[in-house]
Amino acid sequence: MTIHADAVIIGAGPCGLFQVFELGLLDIRAHIIDALPAPGGQCTELYPDKPIYDIPALPVCGAQELIDRLMEQIKPFSPTFHLGQQVTTLTPQEDGSFYLKTSAGEEFIARSVIIAGGVGAFEPVRLKVPGVDRFEGESLFYSIKDPSRHHGKELVVLGGGDSALDWALSLYEPAESLLLVHRSEKFRAAPASVARMHALCEDYQMQFMVGNVTGLREADGRLTGVDVTGGDGVLRRVDCDHLLVFFGLSPKLGPIAEWGLELNKNQIIVDTERFETNVPGIHAVGDVNWYPGKKKLILSGFHEAALAAFAIKSRLNPGKKVHLQYTTTSPVMHKRLGVDDPYAED
Repeated sequence: MTIHADAVIIGAGPCGLFQVFELGLLDIRAHIIDALPAPGGQCTELYPDKPIYDIPALPVCGAQELIDRLMEQIKPFSPTFHLGQQVTTLTPQEDGSFYLKTSAGEEFIARSVIIAGGVGAFEPVRLKVPGVDRFEGESLFYSIKDPSRHHGKELVVLGGGDSALDWALSLYEPAESLLLVHRSEKFRAAPASVARMHALCEDYQMQFMVGNVTGLREADGRLTGVDVTGGDGVLRRVDCDHLLVFFGLSPKLGPIAEWGLELNKNQIIVDTERFETNVPGIHAVGDVNWYPGKKKLILSGFHEAALAAFAIKSRLNPGKKVHLQYTTTSPVMHKRLGVDDPYAED
């Protein structure tokens, strides 16, 4: 059955979720599609415990906490989520609407589309060692969903960026042992994290080795260790239960690149009045878009979502003026939000 919608949002990260809110304030109900199994985008998938310091009025907010707050904020507008599926087809129709089809076979006719897919679909940069795929999800991991799964284990962490250092510093204590392996003494992580890692090594609470994993060891189908070729060319055998690989992510636009949208490298070009693409009715907000002066910040994406919502409301109601109403004083907004009017007489 084809789903008819006023707005379909592609991407359930923070900007996609806030887009739901801004559309809801204008009485536009949204469907939201995401390839991940849960809302949250990078915040949930990559760094749920990472602190964010530049959300207005929140001096510090965990990434997953931000998603939880956004989910609570959009509850009054009852969006429909279609998770674990990717939009594979997006085709303009003669009447100005859009036909969408997902990898799960769901079909939509949408009057407007908002792409809020970050910088596309992320794929982890994988460890290039023969036979590594056999252990993925069991003893080799490219992301961490449940840290407790690694408690009491002999861990080897690979990488030199923030994710590798952050998880190493988080897991060294509950782990049986932890070895961080990076190809050089130069790190891409925060200097404070690097300094703390070295201090813990000096205190014999974790270990660091310069080198690359060049082989795996197993017994009875189970990963038992890795071969690390050091910067000195010497091969060392290291016991481990779990191998945690943080080589970074490779962004891919995927099907978005085939939808006839004007691109600047891997970002979608938009105007700064409606955050609309070269295809009328298709908007893009957040990291996936580009315009002169673009800054890849969550708070910038929130601003873009607000202006896109007003543009969509105007397009859905041609010839009618879209009035700006304040959530603090507008009874209409209070009704849509499901809150009591603070100015109503008792």
